[in-house]
Amino acid sequence: MADAAPRLQGLFTQLLGAPLPVRIRAWDGSQSGPPGAPTLVVRNRRALRRLLWKPGELGLARAWVAGDLDIEGDLYTTLDLLAGLIWERGDDARTLAQALRDPEVRAAVRGLFKLAGPPLPPAPPREETRSPRRHLHTKRTDRRAISHHYDVGNDFYEIVLGPSMVYSCAYWPTPDSTLEQAQRDKLELVCRKLGLRPGLRLLDVGCGWGSMAIHAAREHGVSVVGVTLSQEQAAYARKRVADEGLTDRIEIRVQDYRDVRDGPYDAISSIGMAEHVGAEQYLEYAAALYDLLKPGGRLLNHQIARRPQREETTYSVDAFIDSYVFPDGELQPIGSTVAQLERAGFEVRDVEAIREHYALTLRRWVDRLEADWQHAVRLAGPGRARVWRLYMAASALAFEHNRIGVNQVLAVRTPESGTSGMPLRARTWGAPARD
Repeated sequence: MADAAPRLQGLFTQLLGAPLPVRIRAWDGSQSGPPGAPTLVVRNRRALRRLLWKPGELGLARAWVAGDLDIEGDLYTTLDLLAGLIWERGDDARTLAQALRDPEVRAAVRGLFKLAGPPLPPAPPREETRSPRRHLHTKRTDRRAISHHYDVGNDFYEIVLGPSMVYSCAYWPTPDSTLEQAQRDKLELVCRKLGLRPGLRLLDVGCGWGSMAIHAAREHGVSVVGVTLSQEQAAYARKRVADEGLTDRIEIRVQDYRDVRDGPYDAISSIGMAEHVGAEQYLEYAAALYDLLKPGGRLLNHQIARRPQREETTYSVDAFIDSYVFPDGELQPIGSTVAQLERAGFEVRDVEAIREHYALTLRRWVDRLEADWQHAVRLAGPGRARVWRLYMAASALAFEHNRIGVNQVLAVRTPESGTSGMPLRARTWGAPARD
């Protein structure tokens, strides 16, 4: 008799203290759960063993990446329904120990073990990083972490990001604007905030595939040095620069920002890079950029922020993100970012929160990935494609629900004279120009 799905529904209800708000279809073809709800497909018993050996988010992530678990129905709706029951409960040892004091929870775990089959733990998917979770942020570990995330293949990123090849939050004039228009508007907004004009020298920290460098040089006449730790990004960016005929104005380097020695620069852009720096190293990052600027020079720091914890010592990096997406990535509250920039000597002149813009951006990236799914799988492998689909969809929901945000912080290395060079009305950079 095929009865795995109703048994799982009952066991999960015992384990979680509430019924699952989704249907389950199990490996034996049985189904159970609310009619019309999205379906969680448990393809094999190995999915259960992954959850039992790594309860919580990491076990679920491993099952998803390996293809042991799947979702039929709207991905965003399913993640929203499951978030409160599973992902937001936490999976640290103390939480699990407390849960196991409940006789019903212990009984449910025993039931899952019986249903799961042989008790040996499955090997993690090969997409999982094997680096230690110590967040050392040495030059070597940062280089390895960046390679894990960005050296997936430029062809794969072309599918997700589109022709702009900008891997950061776009700036949307309207929700129905094109992704290309919104990314161009973001680059133009950064250039205007930095006050770029012909003859100035810009350092683009974490230059990615060269989009910011090319836009700044082509549209504003500046000379640009772009630095990245990704060999694949650098090769792609250099080709784009050559194709644009801008090799006389743009230099792309594979270089750690801590090794840049040819300042001072008139302006620095750091777009979607500071998330890789780490909380303990953030003051070093801010001080290094301060030292690379001329007096009166401007920094535009575009960075994802998390909500502050009531007790900051309880903050831990998301297990799925750390294992599969951004090894060693760390988020901090916007207040901490501003404080560290000020400690380094900067005068912070403007903070613009653009949280909703990132939700729109991520949904467009997911649309692009899903529309060319088979091609993406051929390029990056099914596991890697599944990582990116889950990561981007879950991140879109996190931005929409204000669990994380993103901010552009404009700061100035104001000289002792106090002359910042900023306009009296700070936001006079105006609307981005239209073609």
